[in-house]
Order: sequence, then structure tokens, then C-alpha cells
Amino acid sequence: MTSEKSPRGGARGKLRAYFLANIGRVMDSDELRLVADNQSEWARRVRELRTEEGYQILTHNDRSELKPGQYLLETPKPQPAFERAISKETRAYVLDRNGFTCQMCGAVAGEPHPYDTTRKTRLHLGHVIDKSIGGTDEPSNLKAEGASNATLTRPDLQKLLIQVRRATSQDQLEVLQWLIRKFSRQAAEMIKS
Repeated sequence: MTSEKSPRGGARGKLRAYFLANIGRVMDSDELRLVADNQSEWARRVRELRTEEGYQILTHNDRSELKPGQYLLETPKPQPAFERAISKETRAYVLDRNGFTCQMCGAVAGEPHPYDTTRKTRLHLGHVIDKSIGGTDEPSNLKAEGASNATLTRPDLQKLLIQVRRATSQDQLEVLQWLIRKFSRQAAEMIKS
């Protein structure tokens, strides 16, 4: 029997194979849900392909021409990814410490999901300080989360500009490069005018 966490089998394996067979083609969430056999956790499996296996699966957050719910894999070569290193014991400790309650929205494990009442809330662990900026897998840096699609309040333009201005020149250049990649078509049009 194939395990869901097996790199070859389950929904993640099907999604990986589908992305690799469709490099350069924009796919939407309905299509990917079908590939994953209508599994309710298909989006989590896509996220695992990005974070654990290092596949550069782009979304509207990465490219302005992609609409919400669209995905694109440009290259089959994965980037170095973070290894899943949270033990079962640490997971159990953090969930117990947080009262088996999402620390973002207050949903309790097993009750109807606050944004999708067709399914029950399943808790996972999130990092307080993301691993990409130096966070660890220590219990003090972990929290229970259940509504993974809940978005925090976005910073307004003024706060965002303040943060960018406070950053180092190198970090500002990284932000500029990311913006140019995301808005490549619009940047080219601005340069022409």
C-alpha cells in the first residue's frame, strides 16, 4: 500500500508527475484537484512539493499574469528544500500546548473548517519565524494552525515602503528583482513608454 508521505505514491506523487508532464503550462486548482483524486488536501500536497521537495511551482503571488488558483512549473529541476524535521513528540507537545486550537482563527481540530464548511478542521504546525529567515523547529517557534488559507491583514503601502526603506541595499535589490520577475510584462511596457 502506498503511503501519502511516500515520495512516489499518493496524491503528492500524482501531482508531482502531472506538474513534470506539463512544464510551462498554466494549470488551475480544479484540474489539480482531479489529478489528486478529489482529495481535499490537494493544496497541501502542492505546498509540500514546493517546500519539502523544492519544486518552483509559481502562483499569482510570484507572477502577476497568473490568476488566483493558477499554478505553473517552469523547470523540472528542484531547488534545495527544507527537510521536514519536526518529530511526532514535538508535534504532539505543540498541539497540546495550544489546546488543539488554531492559533490564527481559533478553530478547534475536528469542528467544521471556518472557511470551507464541507470539511473538518485539521491542524498542522506553522512557524512563528519562518525557516527561510532563520526560524527553527523548536517548540517555542511552532504554533498550531488549521485555517491555512486565512490571510493576515496586509500591510498598507506606507508600512510596506517603510519596511523596504529600512532594509539593506542588497535586500532592496532582491525585492526589486522579485517585483520585476512578478511584473515582467508590465515592467517591459513601462520601459517602452
